[in-house]
Amino acid sequence: MMTSTAFQEIPIIDLSNATSKDPALRRALAADIRNACVTVGFFYVKNHGIPEEVINKAVGAAERFFSIPIEAKMKLDIHASPNFKGYTALLGENVNLNNKGDLHEAFDVGWESEGTVYSSDGAMVGSNVWPDNLPGFREDVLTYYDAAVRLGLSLFPLFALALDLPEDFFADKVTKQAAIVRLLHYPPQPLQPMEGVEGIGAHTDYECFTVLWQQDDTPALQVMNTDGKWIDAIPIPGTLVLNLGDQLARWTNDVFKSTVHRAINRTGKGRYSIPLFFGTDYNVVLEPLPGCVTPDNPAKYEVVTAGEYVKSRLDATYAQSRV
Repeated sequence: MMTSTAFQEIPIIDLSNATSKDPALRRALAADIRNACVTVGFFYVKNHGIPEEVINKAVGAAERFFSIPIEAKMKLDIHASPNFKGYTALLGENVNLNNKGDLHEAFDVGWESEGTVYSSDGAMVGSNVWPDNLPGFREDVLTYYDAAVRLGLSLFPLFALALDLPEDFFADKVTKQAAIVRLLHYPPQPLQPMEGVEGIGAHTDYECFTVLWQQDDTPALQVMNTDGKWIDAIPIPGTLVLNLGDQLARWTNDVFKSTVHRAINRTGKGRYSIPLFFGTDYNVVLEPLPGCVTPDNPAKYEVVTAGEYVKSRLDATYAQSRV
């Protein structure tokens, strides 16, 4: 069932029926998701299935990591990685190319398991890097990663139903855990705005969708509504924020919205958040889905593979500071 926030733009969707055996309940949930995807591109989810203990341990891991000396963090510099894994320092990336840099630091992790064999069929594949002498960090981050990926995989059948496709339509397109989890730390932003510097500049996400945990007492996320005005996506305890990314927008020929958003931390204290960016397998072709191209809505995008698209966006994001 869907309810609305006080802003009337960003709905709250209850995922309790996501895996219900009753197809009518799953379709009703998918209809709520479709409405949010068509009108906003953002929604909160509750009863999402990630245990609070798992979230708390991941947040604790982020706090421990970002408190170590900068010299230790820079040994894991993402700019030295061929597959965008590792640490990003303050102003080390710039998602809004009209800005000078983003006022946050980050640590990016992808899928791994015992005995993982990494293929070379895509630029995003490859091993993670990990800090030394930080007991429990890797375990706590990967436990959250696995839980968030399970949530993400459970959403794809609902997106398929929302598009009047078979529930298993996406199953063969998300087989290689094409998901990146990012630990983020935003220092307090000065009350007097810094020209060309925001916590993270206005942008759309690159993948199919993002699952975001944000700190309850530290609002920063803002979403641009259809009138071009910024709406605060206030933290709501017990929920995660889900927003669509460019892959689904391109796939649906903009029937589903990839909405511009940003983060500005004016709370006077540090802020932590943990997004999981969920994309498809690298070689999946992003061509319009059935029913998404009509005479009134002709095809808008060049057909590319998912991996080519994401890599091009990441290259642009880090280009100004890559060594």
